[in-house]
Amino acid sequence: MTPALAGKTALITGSTQGLGLAAAKQFAAAGCRIVSNGFADGRFIGADLRRPDQIEAMLKEAGPVDILVNNAVVRHTAPVESFSVDAWNESLAVNLSAAFHTIRLALPGMKARGWGRILNISSIYGQRGAANRAGYVTTKTALIGLTRAIALEAVGTGVTCNAVCPGTTETPVHDATIDALAARLRLTRADAEKTFLAGKQPTGRIIAADDVAAMLVFLCGPSSNDINGSIFSIDAGWSAA
Repeated sequence: MTPALAGKTALITGSTQGLGLAAAKQFAAAGCRIVSNGFADGRFIGADLRRPDQIEAMLKEAGPVDILVNNAVVRHTAPVESFSVDAWNESLAVNLSAAFHTIRLALPGMKARGWGRILNISSIYGQRGAANRAGYVTTKTALIGLTRAIALEAVGTGVTCNAVCPGTTETPVHDATIDALAARLRLTRADAEKTFLAGKQPTGRIIAADDVAAMLVFLCGPSSNDINGSIFSIDAGWSAA
């Protein structure tokens, strides 16, 4: 049986670990040729997403892109009065401007071929505020606006643009934090997750990166033609609380 996305090229930014890595593997399993910004087993392009010139070079080297997953992210934590200018500028560049540049460069080819899928990875913090995360909250919120604007520009072209807003999803950073918490408080892994997520994710457990990746693949599949400009929460009920 031919994989659903056989012959398509998927460019996934920030795919060395966590959700990006899970997405790269699942798109590959669906038949895609993978062009990764940080995935060693695929075609790797080590572009610095803070630099528009390197983003342009990446898109040229990648060739025609059918599926674009804007997943790259940086996180800085500090009260706004001590949030450094460099941290703010890096947040804007990597979390938001990089998506703008990849979209503006990939979209013309998608329109010309009559098919394309753009997926922007926002966050629960694109829908809810949080203290000490001005850069992250601002950029993840803006990604939702960018998604809606591009979706309307793409109507009738065969291209769609959607956003996914995960809650706290498994990453090496979260794993290390939870393991340290378990060791410090002498908790089981499950109890450490509940403690870490208390007051946020109602299930009290980390969301599997593979589950979020599966949604991304679905949004590129044969049943997704009329899904455009939508914002999907995968947060175990966090945004409903």
